Amino acid sequence: MSQPEYGPLGPGHAPAKDPLKGLRGVMAGTLVMEAISLLLVLTVILKVDNGEHWTPLNWGFVTFVGVAMFVWAFMQKLPFALPVNLALQVLAVVGFFVHPSMGIMGLVFVGVWAYILVLRKNLIERMRRGLLTTQHT
Repeated sequence: MSQPEYGPLGPGHAPAKDPLKGLRGVMAGTLVMEAISLLLVLTVILKVDNGEHWTPLNWGFVTFVGVAMFVWAFMQKLPFALPVNLALQVLAVVGFFVHPSMGIMGLVFVGVWAYILVLRKNLIERMRRGLLTTQHT
């Protein structure tokens, strides 16, 4: 096995402040924005096609997913928060069966979550290599 490649200052120490804490804030904010966007789908399914899609199952599903995202945004400190975040994204995309507007919003936010996962991966890799400023102060 090869040794991990460290930055020019070496591996450093554990960061003084948890850099993943800021990322948890980004994830919480993203969930709140997504919850608002999905709850606005309620107006779409009520108005489009003269309310043809306004069934108890449809508005109940949209309301459940939107409220669940909003509530879960405040639970990002839990160790299993990321898998639940991703499961909520699956529910949002499954919303295509409720109305295409919900599925499209779900796909837009899947792209946002993919970018958040890339940022998380890069941050963890930089921490492992000792490339964060707070690891050397």
